[in-house]
Amino acid sequence: MKIVYRANDIIEAHIVAGMLRANDIEPHVGGHYLQGAVGDLAMDGFANVLVAEDDYDAAIQLVREYDASAAQNDGKEEDSAAEPYKPWLA
Repeated sequence: MKIVYRANDIIEAHIVAGMLRANDIEPHVGGHYLQGAVGDLAMDGFANVLVAEDDYDAAIQLVREYDASAAQNDGKEEDSAAEPYKPWLA
């Protein structure tokens, strides 16, 4: 399995996993028990969405579309000439 998305928290990881599942890609969300270890502290990098290697390319495309729509909803504009920094992309 390969990491396709690094979420800010376990809830966001499940939102992305649900989107992938709706597109016939079976995801796995890792990091459930790590959230309990950090509690309400802001910790990054423990909630990951993984997919099978065969589904990786399709999943990356869906995650990029998700990220672009989230940025657009936040009022951010992406420069199409330059690839923006994507900390969630493994």
